[in-house]
Amino acid sequence: MQDIDKLKGAEATVQNKLIRFTTAAVLVTFAAFFAACGGPAVNNAGGSTSGNETAATVNGKVITMEEVDRAVKQQAQGQMAKMSPLELAAARLQVLESLIQQEVMFQKAEKEGTVPTEEEVTAEINKQKTQSGKSADQIEKEMKDQGVTEAILRDSVKKALATQKLVDKITGKIEPPKDSEIEAFYNGNKEAFVKRRGVKVAAIIIDPSNSGEGDQTTDEQSAVLKANEVVKKLQTGQDFASVARENSEDQSKFQGGDLGYLTEDDLKQAFPEQTVAALMSPQLQIGGIITSRSQGKLFILKLQERSDKDEAVTLESPGVRQQVIEQLGNSRKQLLAASFQAIAMNEAKIENNLARKVVENPNELSGARPAGAVTPAPANANTAPANANAAPANTTAANANAKPANANAKPAANAPAKPEAKPAAKPANK
Repeated sequence: MQDIDKLKGAEATVQNKLIRFTTAAVLVTFAAFFAACGGPAVNNAGGSTSGNETAATVNGKVITMEEVDRAVKQQAQGQMAKMSPLELAAARLQVLESLIQQEVMFQKAEKEGTVPTEEEVTAEINKQKTQSGKSADQIEKEMKDQGVTEAILRDSVKKALATQKLVDKITGKIEPPKDSEIEAFYNGNKEAFVKRRGVKVAAIIIDPSNSGEGDQTTDEQSAVLKANEVVKKLQTGQDFASVARENSEDQSKFQGGDLGYLTEDDLKQAFPEQTVAALMSPQLQIGGIITSRSQGKLFILKLQERSDKDEAVTLESPGVRQQVIEQLGNSRKQLLAASFQAIAMNEAKIENNLARKVVENPNELSGARPAGAVTPAPANANTAPANANAAPANTTAANANAKPANANAKPAANAPAKPEAKPAAKPANK
């Protein structure tokens, strides 16, 4: 139902502006954690600073410039050294704000007794390592390259889990919505409860590039050979989900390749028109398999469901009532969590030394970039540093894998928009 997903998207946008603290949502993948950790402090722009210099204190707990610069470096995507002093100061202040919020919530978690045990931290780290699909050597190398020590890793995971438990504790008092509220919500948003013409598909994705996501193929030739091997396995009757878990080079493998329900418009943004036509054609039976290319990746697609026309759904349609219950419950949880954080921030004693330094020395912030520097990738104003900007776990935004029945979820990171125009056919041997 495309419209209800738009409502969710708008809700998530508001939520992200309200709620900016650590939760286990940031632990979706171990690779994402590495990226968020960044590397060692970089102090060659925006004024001379020391990694041990105090950027801020939260109830006496110090946040160092090293922590700030580690997160800024990640957001700048390798362009930190090319930022002007003005740009770097702005990025540092943004990151520091999120780190302060993170620390406030962790201190609350300590008071509420929701800090995980060392065994729980170890178990979470091991789980994320397994889900990353990377070898122990690959993980060790990435940690070394990013300047992430075992202590930094464990501390970040501990804070994420602690705040996850805190959010669960404070939102656990929320009762499920009453039937009258569910019906009122549905009746007031009937236009949103429409199942659009489209398909539900699963995919096995082979990536010729070495993206570091546990890829088994690193060039075009090996990718084509691998894709053909996968097709042969499926032709012998092997289970698609099992083959996806073993062979797909994409995070969707953890859901057996499930990409969810895609409207026809979603498909047109993700795949060549020949692929869209094949998936929507009655000639392709449910359970049928086709292959395609999108953004250089090879897709082996299985048709799981098809709707040939738009149709309204009712509260009695499969999954709809539960979807409304989750929507209403999550909205309450998000508001409660945001309110809890606002009170916690108000009660905390915060000293922002970095902000004070900017106020006292405004004329030192040159907007000129270093000679030869190109425009850097700006820090995402809506994305916090490691573990700082995620939504409360078990909410709509955080629970990325809990898709309601027939939800129109686009294949995140699986099939980018404006794909290469390639026909839907078996991967050609090259």
